[in-house]
Amino acid sequence: MIVEALELRKFYGEFCALDGVSLGIEDGEFVSIIGPNGAGKSTLVNVLTGVLRPTSGRVRFKDQDVHGIGAAALARLGMARSFQLVHIFPDLTVAETLEAAVISRLRRGGRLFASRARDREAQEAALEVAELFGLADRRGMLSRQLAQGDKKLLDVASAFALQPEIILLDEPTSGVSTADKTAIMEILVAAARRVGVRAIVQVEHDMDIVFGYSDRIIALHQGKVLANAAPADLRADTRLVDLVIGRRHGDL
Repeated sequence: MIVEALELRKFYGEFCALDGVSLGIEDGEFVSIIGPNGAGKSTLVNVLTGVLRPTSGRVRFKDQDVHGIGAAALARLGMARSFQLVHIFPDLTVAETLEAAVISRLRRGGRLFASRARDREAQEAALEVAELFGLADRRGMLSRQLAQGDKKLLDVASAFALQPEIILLDEPTSGVSTADKTAIMEILVAAARRVGVRAIVQVEHDMDIVFGYSDRIIALHQGKVLANAAPADLRADTRLVDLVIGRRHGDL
């Protein structure tokens, strides 16, 4: 098991965002986390990736206790994430954005702007990632000039540039067209296979994407795990679909 969460609880004052969540991510899995707004999905990802410290419970990554160690330390261990809101330096080019991620992985952060232009290793690694995500022909464009779908790709590509063993994606297809959603998913799955990413975890609202790509689905509601099942099994539970998705089984 690559990642394991044990009895996670997270309180904001008296509000319980996570209430005893336990889960595991196995080698080779694509796992989707679903649930209505306020179910605890983003809080769970933030705890798993070290952004938030749980009130209680533990997170283990590659057999190490890692809860609360911070996202940077986790990235060095091999866990990376992308964000629901595209976290891109708007005035850097595509190449510069990817080079920044590579330099962070190489632990040369203090030299980011001073030596980026002279860092051939970072340039070559960034170009490889750009080619992997179909962004090589736009590597000279400013990030803010990209179409929304390409901004999402750049966000995911930046996480891949960290060379993670597991990647967590927060709404990787939000805000883009249906056609772009499928294209983004196909690119990131192909990229993951090519570079040897061992597992993918995503938070996603689009059920076509969830059922089309997931090996397993974890459904949250009011901070609790209501289901942890294969897509076919979840589809068959009409009551659960009504509760966590808000649509009847026949609408999926």
